[in-house]
Amino acid sequence: MPESLINNSVGILFVLAANAAIWFYLEKRTGWKLFNFIPPLLFIYVLPVAFSNTGLIPVKSTTYDWMGANLLPVFLILLLLDVDVRAAVRVMGKGVFVMLIGTLGVVVGAPIGFAVVNGWLGPDAWKGFGALAGSWIGGTGNMAAVSEGLGTSGSDFGLAVIADNVVYLVWLPILLQSKNMARRFHRFTGVSEDHLTKMKAAADGLITDKGKPAMRHVLYLFAIALGGAFLAGRIAELIPEIKPILSTGTYKILIVTTIGLILSFSPARKIPGSHELAMALVYLFVARMGAKTELVGLGQAVPFIAGAYIWIFIHGAFILFAARLFKIDVHTAAIASAANIGGAASAPIVAAFHDERLVPVSILMALIGYAIGNYAAFLAAWFCSLVADPTPLINFFSKIF
Repeated sequence: MPESLINNSVGILFVLAANAAIWFYLEKRTGWKLFNFIPPLLFIYVLPVAFSNTGLIPVKSTTYDWMGANLLPVFLILLLLDVDVRAAVRVMGKGVFVMLIGTLGVVVGAPIGFAVVNGWLGPDAWKGFGALAGSWIGGTGNMAAVSEGLGTSGSDFGLAVIADNVVYLVWLPILLQSKNMARRFHRFTGVSEDHLTKMKAAADGLITDKGKPAMRHVLYLFAIALGGAFLAGRIAELIPEIKPILSTGTYKILIVTTIGLILSFSPARKIPGSHELAMALVYLFVARMGAKTELVGLGQAVPFIAGAYIWIFIHGAFILFAARLFKIDVHTAAIASAANIGGAASAPIVAAFHDERLVPVSILMALIGYAIGNYAAFLAAWFCSLVADPTPLINFFSKIF
């Protein structure tokens, strides 16, 4: 590995921040159709891979360690401040259960997809599947959080990022075009027109504006997030580790998630600017994961992606089963899947294509994904770890029988 040109913290952070900023600038300024198929996230991850593997910035740095320990818990709390579980349940009703069963499909599908391709992957590839589960249940923030909690290598995280985008290139058009199958879908599920009318009417009253953020709001948000991160870190240090999943890092992320959810029921959720600040930190963190990646591990991309495709269709089967069980319309089913697999960035796109009045609902559902993403993704990762090494499970059953 060549010696890096930029080694100090300020220089490294500048490169990572500038890389993240330029892609969103180009998306906004140019309107290139390229970004409809390849989102800025992929570029934000890939460019730092090139930077660190060609010697512009280092692959290993204390700066990355500092970001993992401090930025991650801060953006998690900020993301979760926007969660409004009560509003989502009030408007979506049984649609929330469809999303949760879709989440179950992600958790169940992870070890199945991983088991099929495990023989072609490295010994720690299950951590990459765990990171991808974070994205497919919540979003990019959950993906980064779960990856950090599991100690996922940069290469395995890179496989997760690549699979996330390659699979979604197929899954997103399916969710969009499902609108054209509405009549057949509604006959299949037995949904009533009265349900659709009530849901869309309730969605009209969901649009809220927290106002323009001022300087004091940014200070409030940092104080709350830093305080929550500090408290979570101190509590996590007191809990015994149970490897390979329940490390101090995992405990910290789960406790931070819980603190963020508790705060979402407090007046703190009304502070403007929380989501924007959180997402800026998320993309900076994704760039950091790219910088830590060594290209050697990315050669396993084909089997990893194949496992991910098996996985996504298992999730789809769970969504169809739930839609039939709860008599849900195609719009709600598509949004429920998008809220899982695509998160807050993609769910509104699917909602707008189906019915623009459902955009606020889609955001609420995606935020629920943020809320449960870390808990469920660690569970999926644990299942995958048992596929990689079933010894703990064998020992458990041998003691019983």
